[in-house]
Amino acid sequence: MKKRFYFLALTLLFCFSNTIQAQTDPDEMGAWYMYIFNTQFKKDSLWGIQGDIQHRNFNVIGDLQQLLIRGGITYIPKESPLKLTFGYAYISNGTPGDSKDSSIEHRFYQEASFPIKLGKGIYSNHRFRYEMREMKNQDFRTRYRYNLFINIPLNKQVIEPKTLYLSLYNEIFINGQRKIGNGKSVTFFDRNRLYGALGYVFRKGLKMQCGMMRQTNNSFGKNQLQLSLHQTF
Repeated sequence: MKKRFYFLALTLLFCFSNTIQAQTDPDEMGAWYMYIFNTQFKKDSLWGIQGDIQHRNFNVIGDLQQLLIRGGITYIPKESPLKLTFGYAYISNGTPGDSKDSSIEHRFYQEASFPIKLGKGIYSNHRFRYEMREMKNQDFRTRYRYNLFINIPLNKQVIEPKTLYLSLYNEIFINGQRKIGNGKSVTFFDRNRLYGALGYVFRKGLKMQCGMMRQTNNSFGKNQLQLSLHQTF
């Protein structure tokens, strides 16, 4: 019995070590675990706060790629679907494998978002974001982003508690400055993210999504498992 136990333990250890070694493979599926929140300062207030915390891995778990902590002040004009946000993000970037090297990015951003109902049971939201980025050994740089979100209820006519829904989005990133210092430059097109997931509304203001995101740029593409908890309070 003990021999079987030791054999099983060694087998699991071998498999685990192979997984860790494989984490440097750029084609390996990564994973993002996210908490996203939104709230108003008080009921019927035009002002509020939104933010998110994201733990991104090079692999499914264990090899940290990026820790992102972001928050912003929101403003919704009276009798308007438009939401305006000004915020800041702290981002710690890791390196794949056993290396402990990391770099920090400070990012200020401004965004505008608004919903449009495309038809019966099809909800869309458009988000435009302008980022001002400060990174070590690089010149100050900017980036433009546009994201189209679509949610479609599957078991009900509207998205409400106990609704299972399909969530889709596509986001394109465009660099502002091309030259970033030290003789380096970036391309005009930065990246694109295409996402599909299933979501479930537990109760008003609380839902979860689990899906897959494909991120591509001019030189590579990578699949990312995404698990996110969304809360409005």
